[in-house]
Amino acid sequence: MFMEIDQIKVHYKQTGEGRPVVMLHGWGTSLDLFEDLQSNLSANFQVTSLDFPGFGRSDEPAEAWDVSQYTDFLEKFLAELEIDNPILIGHSFGGRVSIKYADRHDSNVHKIILIGSAGVKPKRKADYYVKVYTFKTLKKVLSLPILNRYKEDIIARYRGKAGSSDYQNASRVMQQTLSKVVNEDLQHHMPNIKAPTLLVWGANDASTPVQDAKIIEKLIPNAGLALIENAGHYVFLEQKRRVAVIVDTFLEEDKGAV
Repeated sequence: MFMEIDQIKVHYKQTGEGRPVVMLHGWGTSLDLFEDLQSNLSANFQVTSLDFPGFGRSDEPAEAWDVSQYTDFLEKFLAELEIDNPILIGHSFGGRVSIKYADRHDSNVHKIILIGSAGVKPKRKADYYVKVYTFKTLKKVLSLPILNRYKEDIIARYRGKAGSSDYQNASRVMQQTLSKVVNEDLQHHMPNIKAPTLLVWGANDASTPVQDAKIIEKLIPNAGLALIENAGHYVFLEQKRRVAVIVDTFLEEDKGAV
C-alpha cells in the first residue's frame, strides 16, 4: 500500500486486527525484513510497518533529514492512519525514531521493543577521527585556487575509500542524512520514556554493542534486557523463534485489546 505525506510517496504494510503495533526498520533496509515477525504478530494485533523515506519503495526526502524530521514524519504517518497509543518496535535506526517519538509522546505510547537499537553515540577509535579530520583538511586545501577545479572529483573518490558500506551505497541526500543521524546522541531522551520497554539484543552485535544495550536499560526507567546468544545485529532474523517467543511473552496481556 502507498500514501502520500508532504509530497513523499510512502510504502507501508498493514495486517491483522487488535491493538496497534508499529514496526520501524533499520538503516539501509526496509519493511520486508520484518515479514516473519509481522506475520506472527498479526494473529493478535493490527501491525503496521513502513519504508522510511529514502528506503525500500518510499521516496527520498528532498533534503537531508535528521532524527527529529523522521520523527515528525512518523507522527504524520500515524495520524493519517488514525493509529493511537501504539506499541513501537524499532530495529537499529528505527530504534532511534522510537526513542525520540516516545519522549515526545510519553503518555501515548503503550509499550516499546528496541531491537539492537541505535541511539548511544559510539566512542570512536582513533582511526575514525583521523579520517574525519583528514577529510576536513582535504576540503580546505582543495578550496585553494587551481586545486578547487578538481575538488568534487577528489572528494568523491576519498569518500569511496573512507566511507562505510552504508555511506557508499547511499545517494548524496541519504549520505548527508546518515552523517546527521549517526552523530546524534539520544541518551538525554531515555530517562523521559515512561512506557514499559523491552530490549532485545544479539550477544555478538558489532553495530550496536551490548554495552549500548546496558546503557539504554539503565537510562529508561521501566526497561528490561533480553540478551540472545549466537546472534548479531539482525537478531530477529538470526534467532527468529527465540525472538518471537520473547516478544510474544512481553505482549501477552495486550492480545486482542483495542
